[in-house]
Formats: sequence, structure tokens, C-alpha cells
Amino acid sequence: MKKLATALLVAICVVAACPSSQMAFAAAPMVKTQAPGFYRLMLGDYEVTVLSDGTHPLPAFELLRGDASEIADALHRGFLREHVDTSHNGFLVNTGSKLVLIDPGAGTMLGPSTGALIGNLRAAGYRPEQIDEICISHMHTDHVGGLVDNGRAVYPNATVRINRRDTDYWLSESNMRSAAPESRRFFTAASAAVKPYVEAGRLKVFEGSTELVPGVRAEPAYGHTPGHSMFVIESKGQKLLLWGDLVHVAAVQFDDPSVTIGYDVDAAAAAREHLQVMKDAATNGYLVAGAHLPFPGVGHVRASGSTGFTFVPLNYSALK
Repeated sequence: MKKLATALLVAICVVAACPSSQMAFAAAPMVKTQAPGFYRLMLGDYEVTVLSDGTHPLPAFELLRGDASEIADALHRGFLREHVDTSHNGFLVNTGSKLVLIDPGAGTMLGPSTGALIGNLRAAGYRPEQIDEICISHMHTDHVGGLVDNGRAVYPNATVRINRRDTDYWLSESNMRSAAPESRRFFTAASAAVKPYVEAGRLKVFEGSTELVPGVRAEPAYGHTPGHSMFVIESKGQKLLLWGDLVHVAAVQFDDPSVTIGYDVDAAAAAREHLQVMKDAATNGYLVAGAHLPFPGVGHVRASGSTGFTFVPLNYSALK
């Protein structure tokens, strides 16, 4: 009997060790989604949370303006194709006394690949009704669409701040009527996005270089739109420049800041801003972040060659 039991035990062990005889479990379905898209860093006493609104395919070769062969070469070197999956980033700044959202994303206005910012805001531990201030770099759809949902204000307690040059331009009926047919959608979207805030008396315009709340200052960077603005965040000697749409395709425009994009209202002015801002960031070493730099889009700028630059992403740190 003992011999039989031993033989059975050996047989069971052999069967269990044989891969071909193992039971197959049902294959788990692929999830095919990313983790919640937020990234946090400390800037002096301030907490900055980068919020992903998603990505959207950008026809880079079609829209970028510059030497076509050099643009193609730069895309190839960056392992990118003609359509670049472009990040859409918003930035939440907690100063301790104010909760400031800079660029609330596209909402539902660009389709299903964007509109994730609110979900990521909640995942990051905040709620829309907690937002005190919203600063808009410019009034393109992907920067204002997230203000509303079915015509209602997403941020019921927030004051929205926009450069007067942009409101004068994008909220003008005459400008919309005189615009090319394919551009009129920008005017319509801008008007719809701010409508509930205008009605509630919570749209406030600013001009030029001005402090919007303590520690958050607007700086003009006109060209991409008439009132395109950057935002400087400073605390305890540390500085972060949120430069809006200064760069759309990093693999191309850092190497050659003269490359512009078809969405620029004044391409020559935009190109001058590219060079001036990158040069200052490289010289002074402060942090920069961009709405369309690959998420989370925070890092430093380093001079490269006689006229180009390199973007150096911030080294990851787990906050404690």
C-alpha cells in the first residue's frame, strides 16, 4: 500500500511539472487605457499638479511651417510619423491660499481622445468646485473647451482670467464673419466656452505683464494668438514658466525655434517668441512646462549648437 501511495505521489508531481498538462486559465482582457494622468511636484511652498487632458493626433508635416525636408528629418530622428500623438496638459497650482487651474483642456470639443482633465483632477484629489481661479493662455478650443459641459460651467466657483487681446479678438462677431470658413469654429467654440462665466460676471480680463494672484504672474507671448500669454509661478526663489503653446512638436521646434504652426495668427511674432523665451530659459535655468510637450511636459531648456535648443525632462521624483 505504501508503495502504491508513493507511486501515485510521484505521478502527480510529474504531471504537475509538465507544462503541457497544466490547466489554462481564461486570458485576461486587455485594458488598453493608461493610469490616471497626473504628475505632482513641489515648487518652493507651492504644489503643482500636471493634469493630462489626453492626447490628440496632430498632422505635423501638414501644419508645421518651415523647411519641409528639415521638418521631415527632425520627425524621423524623433521616431515620429507624420501624425504626432500630441499631449494636452493643464496645470493646477495650489499656493496654500488659492487653487489656480491653468488651461482646463478641450472638454468634449475635440472628440474622445481628449477631455480627460476633470477625471484626472478628481484622481489627483481635487474637485472642480474647489478651483478659485482659472488662467487661460489663449482661447483656442483645446484650452477653453473644458470650461463647460453641455453649456454649463464646469467650475462653478472659479473666476476665469484671459488676456484682453484674446477676448477682443475671439469674442468679436465681426472677426468671426471675416475669418476663413474653416477658422470660424474657433470663434464659435471660444464664445460658447466662456458664455456661462460671462453671464455670472466671472470672466475677468487682464493686460500685458501682471500679477493675477500672489505667486502667479501673466507674461505676454503674443503671436500664436493676439493675446497668447505665459504664466510665471514663483515661490521661495524657485520659478516655473508655463509657456502655453510656445511649442507644439518638441522633436522639431527645439532644434529649430523658427518653425511655426498653421494655427499661429502671427507666425513671425510667434517665431520671435520661441527664440527669445527658449534663450532666456536656457540662460537662467528655471523650469518650463508646455501645454503640448510630452506629458507631463516639465523640464529645463539647454542651448544646443548655435541656434538650437534641447528639452531636458524633469527627473522623476516620488513625493513624500
